[in-house]
Amino acid sequence: MRKILPLTIIVLTSLVFIGRLFYLQIVDTSYAVLSANNAIKIEYNYPQRGYVFDRNGELLVANQPSYDVMVIPRQVKPFDTLEFSTLLNISKEFLIERLDKAKVYSPRLPSVVIPQLTKDEFAYLKEKLRKFEGFYIQKRSLREYHVSHSASVLGYISEVTDSEVKSMKYYNSGDNIGRSGVEKQYEEVLRGIKGVKYIQKDNFNREIGPYKSGTLDTLPVRGKDITLTLDARLQAYAEKLMQGKRGGIVAIEPQTGEILSLVTAPYYDPALLVGRKRSKNFTRLWYDTISKPLFNRPLQAMYPPGSPFKALTGLVALEEGVINTSDKVDCHHGFYYGRNARMGCHNHPAPLSITPALAHSCNAFFAKSHMKIINKFDTSVEGMDAWNKHMKSFGLGDYLGNDLPVGQPGRIPDGDYYTRKYNTKRWYSTYTLSSGIGQGEVLTTPIQLANVTAAIANRGWFYTPHILKEIDGKPIKDKDFTVKNMTTVKPANFEPIIEGMHDVYRYGTAYSLRIPDIEICGKTGTAENFIRLNGKKTQLTDHSIFIAFAPKDDPKIAIAVFIENGYWGSRYAGKIASLMIEKYIKDEITRTDLEDWILSHSLEDEYAKPYSGEPFKINQ
Repeated sequence: MRKILPLTIIVLTSLVFIGRLFYLQIVDTSYAVLSANNAIKIEYNYPQRGYVFDRNGELLVANQPSYDVMVIPRQVKPFDTLEFSTLLNISKEFLIERLDKAKVYSPRLPSVVIPQLTKDEFAYLKEKLRKFEGFYIQKRSLREYHVSHSASVLGYISEVTDSEVKSMKYYNSGDNIGRSGVEKQYEEVLRGIKGVKYIQKDNFNREIGPYKSGTLDTLPVRGKDITLTLDARLQAYAEKLMQGKRGGIVAIEPQTGEILSLVTAPYYDPALLVGRKRSKNFTRLWYDTISKPLFNRPLQAMYPPGSPFKALTGLVALEEGVINTSDKVDCHHGFYYGRNARMGCHNHPAPLSITPALAHSCNAFFAKSHMKIINKFDTSVEGMDAWNKHMKSFGLGDYLGNDLPVGQPGRIPDGDYYTRKYNTKRWYSTYTLSSGIGQGEVLTTPIQLANVTAAIANRGWFYTPHILKEIDGKPIKDKDFTVKNMTTVKPANFEPIIEGMHDVYRYGTAYSLRIPDIEICGKTGTAENFIRLNGKKTQLTDHSIFIAFAPKDDPKIAIAVFIENGYWGSRYAGKIASLMIEKYIKDEITRTDLEDWILSHSLEDEYAKPYSGEPFKINQ
């Protein structure tokens, strides 16, 4: 027994040591990592981001070489900071600030000192960098824009923040990430995969060759190319038409939901946010609080839709059976209701049924139709809820679910909304008449109204609007964008509305905007524009709005145009919509008189008036 005991102790002790060694070397890798940080230098080989093309194969975004000055703080030896900062064309204070930040991030891991040197700057610095130990050059690529338009769609990239480095394992300090537009939305598709190279160092911190003969090294994987639904020629033309104006344009292919054009105005050249000048230019754009070029109006601005909303009021009234195509409403320059209350209307023939009422944009007809919808139900709350359900089936009052990273839901009130507003359930249909003609509490975004137009063109259905068409040449199969959304209105009820929109061009409010050989269906809109100034409701110049689709019986394009402070629908928005339809369908402009007028007229004087710079805050 005494002979066995020492042997047992030795065996058990050996097993404990072996187990602990196994744990340290195999299970717990923290010591190995710490050792690697001392003996192994890690270099990343950054992949090229994927290219971006338009629907016709035109290259929109590619890459250009760039060079970052990197530092590993613990390897830095005393050096002349004034000389080095002069070489980098930065201040000594800024250099010291960057070095301090690098130490906080990690003494052993590389950090960016100066990002995005050009080829010439790199060539000048390359030979001189050898005398500054701990610093080296990291090659990567920057975006190179082949177009000067579409900045709000394409987006931009910039350096990751400290919090992003901590929360996302893929990124290291100094890496770039998509910040807006498709660069942000499809970051994981475009960025690719970094390659890694491990370099062995000796006790004197000298590089002695690849670690483990390079067996652990990996090559970078290039980002995937993406094809957008955007038509670059139409997009460039739309931005040209929007010079000197503020607002938004969205054009959609009705049969697919593909976004053909998405323009915010004012806009900027995407090349402004590339390279070392990016920060300075971004600051200038960010602090332009009047024109707000970084504000994506087609997706984020919420406007009252105005008279185009009458098409929806007519559809719901037909669906609920409260009117038919033969019903006529008289109009004595307006609609009278309540005790001496009146909603005004312009001069037009009367009485009118639904189709000519839409062509002439009769307030009386659609206000009365809206009232009939609400009054059909036992209470106004129930009636408003039913109306709300119909409107939401067209994608209103909520985020559409498009594949761009910003947006607003708009506002479609329900019964509870008015109960809260009036602090009672005993409110009546006359309280909500403005909603029936696209004013009052109703707010929509340009992309929502373009989608409504596509749903009307399709006689009751739509695909969710989207900007991505293909990834590496393969069509997208995302169910969010390939499954039809059905509205609550039967297809047959769309016909009189479509006829009315066609008559808008034939003899109605857009008669002067006809385009030869194209049957266009449209609707003009003039939306009142209010702000609250010093506690008082103040009216500014009206917004110009227009929706349209064409051709009538085989729609290829549906469009919504909002021009802030543009007076009335056919003055600016209608002209722009008609020109864009002709440009897309014919690839030429025959109505050069319309084009000349738009190109020669600006609203800058209008925007110079007090408070006209913030019209998107109206009615909120």
